[in-house]
Amino acid sequence: MNEKVQALIGNIEKVIVGKHDVIVQVAAALISGGHILIEDVPGVGKTQLVAALAKSVNGKFNRIQLTPDIMPSDIVGFSMINRETGEFEYRDGAAMCNFLLADEINRASAKAQSSLLEVMEEFQISLDGQTRALPKPFMTLATQNPVETYGTYHLPEAQMDRFLMRISMGYPSEAEEIEILDRNENENPIKNISPVLSTDDIIDLQEQAKKVMVSPEIKEYILRIVKATRTTDEVKLGVSPRGSISLHKAAKAYAFICGRDYVTPDDIKRLAVPVLSHRIIMTQKGKATYGTQQNYIASLMTTVGVPLTE
Repeated sequence: MNEKVQALIGNIEKVIVGKHDVIVQVAAALISGGHILIEDVPGVGKTQLVAALAKSVNGKFNRIQLTPDIMPSDIVGFSMINRETGEFEYRDGAAMCNFLLADEINRASAKAQSSLLEVMEEFQISLDGQTRALPKPFMTLATQNPVETYGTYHLPEAQMDRFLMRISMGYPSEAEEIEILDRNENENPIKNISPVLSTDDIIDLQEQAKKVMVSPEIKEYILRIVKATRTTDEVKLGVSPRGSISLHKAAKAYAFICGRDYVTPDDIKRLAVPVLSHRIIMTQKGKATYGTQQNYIASLMTTVGVPLTE
């Protein structure tokens, strides 16, 4: 494993217990320049994971608690008159940072959610005829509770498609939960971690990951998986081209984390569910057969032919 990435993952694991695979997926999203949607029940460490990642990198971290009364200007900023000069001046919104935690994103109104579209896709903010680039690196980490839906607003497909991955923390095992109790006995362990990487380190890792090789056979494998979601009566809306690009980028980042300069079919298999499952809409038949999008993609991976690579 790359030494810098290992330092990042190890630092986060000082706070988050027993979720190594999830942390690696978050690191892969960061290195590939993507965004993460963490979907799980309350209290399993979603916000802690994001805060630990942000504290591990010497960058700017902003958190916004999304509620129905949040306005787009709270996210992208606004212009106001400077009384001395008589001219409009831009005031930063929450998105003007390196790590944006959009807590409970499905509680924001559609207007507020839509303000994140340009931020997440173009890494910029357009306001009053001017475009402002976001700091580099930039990553949106959003959380949502899939169980308690009272007073929430469903994320539109265009918004969901902009998340590189959708992941879930899950409950800890008994031994892990005992360790969590021990670590939190006196104070929150997140107070005791310090940055191990700089923003320049992250940018450098992102550039190195771009050099990872993806063979034509692996690219064809990705396309066979994606096309399979578009040609079945179990899926109403298949994976978009953005989905295939995302799987391609995530696999390169994952291979880089593992210390390889090439992508293997196993990299694709490990990432297919978190990268693709939130990009499909299933028919009633598909829901009856598989139950969840994750189950469908997991089943699909057992039927699509795996390329033979040297």
